Amino acid sequence: MSSFAFISRAAAGTVLVAAVGFAQQATISSAPPEPGELVRKAVANEVKAATDDTARSMFRGTKTTPRGSVTKIYVETNEATAGLVVAYDGKPLAPEQRQAEEARIDRFVKDPEELRKKRRQEQQDAERSLRILRAIPVAFIFEYAGEQAASPGVGKLGDSLVALKFRPNPRYDPPSRIEQVLTGMEGTLLVDAARSRLASVEGTLFKEVGFGWGILGHLDKGGHYLVQQQEIGDNHWAISRMNLTFTGKILLIRSLYLNTTDVFSDFKPVPEMTFAQAIELLKKEEPVVAENPTAGKMTSGKSDR
Repeated sequence: MSSFAFISRAAAGTVLVAAVGFAQQATISSAPPEPGELVRKAVANEVKAATDDTARSMFRGTKTTPRGSVTKIYVETNEATAGLVVAYDGKPLAPEQRQAEEARIDRFVKDPEELRKKRRQEQQDAERSLRILRAIPVAFIFEYAGEQAASPGVGKLGDSLVALKFRPNPRYDPPSRIEQVLTGMEGTLLVDAARSRLASVEGTLFKEVGFGWGILGHLDKGGHYLVQQQEIGDNHWAISRMNLTFTGKILLIRSLYLNTTDVFSDFKPVPEMTFAQAIELLKKEEPVVAENPTAGKMTSGKSDR
């Protein structure tokens, strides 16, 4: 999913930082540039990739929470991202579950307003993510912390990544409650210096962070997030893993508890298609994936990018 709609998975707009979407590449052979400049270039490239990339993919995603896991297959389209559940806790759907799931996604085709609502939500999620992304260079102070090799799911295998520690910039004044969470975050970025891309962002809340002067709620100290990306072929990148662990309050009364891990894999390029066509492709693919929902390859992609 391009840098990327995932963000739609973070809860209720409060864990907006986790939604930072990416795309990247790597190799370095000399001393890295000044950390702040390295981050500025990488973020500019990420924003460009998120807004300009027209490539579309089909892929598999598994969300795990304390209650269990759900595996879906997805197809990206210009109208919205289509997703179909193929397994719960690693087990294929029973016939009645499959029928209910197909009815759920068919409603987007039968009711254009439902599809428009889905599209608007994805656009809003993406815009919040971009606001967080654009704020990174000014919201933090960066410090060089060495280099490490790219690993499966993080960057492009065979390349090197620059590690940068980050902490809040005391001069940063968040323009809205969306960026407010950054004032309490510290952690590590992994950057592909040669190609100016982000490979990983991992952060922890070292203090409680309020939203809307505390009236709208807060996130508790100790919250943690991890977002990783990998190259999926031909200079295209996608989120491979996202871990979110946050607690807090919304509107001072509603408790927030988020403990999720999303893993995305098996990316295949697909041609441009309508949402309805994507639904049909998912239905054809579902029996193949359901045979082994935790591994294996989907068949409908033509070739790796």
